[in-house]
Amino acid sequence: MSIFETPSLEPNPKRQRIEPVFEPNPKRQRIEPVFNNSSLSSIPCPHTYAQYGVCTACNSMIENRHYRSFNCFKDGVQIRHEAVASVKRLMTKFSYMGDKKLPLVLDLDHTLVHTTTVSSLTEAEKYLIQEAGSRHDLWLLKSDDDPVAHLIKLRPFVLDFLKEARKMFNMHVYTMGNRYYAESVLDLIDPRRIYFGKRVITREESPYMKTLDLVFADERCVLIVDDTRDVWPHHKSNLVEISRYCYFRMSNDQCSRPYSEERIDESECNGGLVNVLSLLKEVHCGFFRVKEELESKDVRLLLQEIEFSRGVLHE
Repeated sequence: MSIFETPSLEPNPKRQRIEPVFEPNPKRQRIEPVFNNSSLSSIPCPHTYAQYGVCTACNSMIENRHYRSFNCFKDGVQIRHEAVASVKRLMTKFSYMGDKKLPLVLDLDHTLVHTTTVSSLTEAEKYLIQEAGSRHDLWLLKSDDDPVAHLIKLRPFVLDFLKEARKMFNMHVYTMGNRYYAESVLDLIDPRRIYFGKRVITREESPYMKTLDLVFADERCVLIVDDTRDVWPHHKSNLVEISRYCYFRMSNDQCSRPYSEERIDESECNGGLVNVLSLLKEVHCGFFRVKEELESKDVRLLLQEIEFSRGVLHE
């Protein structure tokens, strides 16, 4: 039977009705059994996992309001709300901890790349149009679906950063850009998806703010790298704030000449990603230093200790 079919609840015609032995009261009305399919289907499925709206245990259709989607982990995966925290803990314990890797959430814009529209280039920047594609760090993005052409500039050290971070972290992308843009950037920095796989969260899934609710891992183990603190209103303690990477001229910055007009760039040896990688290594080392203490370790506390020792203060 298909899961979309409703089983018949009609009375069995072979079942014999037992009549009373006394004469029925003519004023008494016979009450027949009522079979209401909708009342039965309103009972919510109690199981934890579903995929594409179908329970993986009993094959019944679920009510989406009872479940949270984790498409960035696997397409169509849904978990019942009250089970999310425990499932995240199990996933963290048996997957991330076993591989000695922590979940790392990376922003795109001004963190790994800087993107601008071709139409907004200044006269001093237009030479970049000719150089796009011939340089490993500069690409022209055009599409039939989007009439606006963009230039994408990779941040210095980004490819080395991803290569090193992969040894310690299970990486996710989290951007307020749309999915087409995110996938286009990943085609440049991770064309074989060896770093991020399907772990990409965009504004389609998270249009208003960024949250670790959508990351399939226990919050005590998740590190975030982003240039903007305010987009993480509930998870600032997980955040490693990186210096903002601005290669092209920003429309609101007329005071100084950008890298693009100066024809220079951020340092490969002492730029934002180099410094962040050093801190991430320190947190990773502290987390896994004593195997027997993994259950009590928390990256948020480790970050506080490291930032305090470095004299870093946040509001």
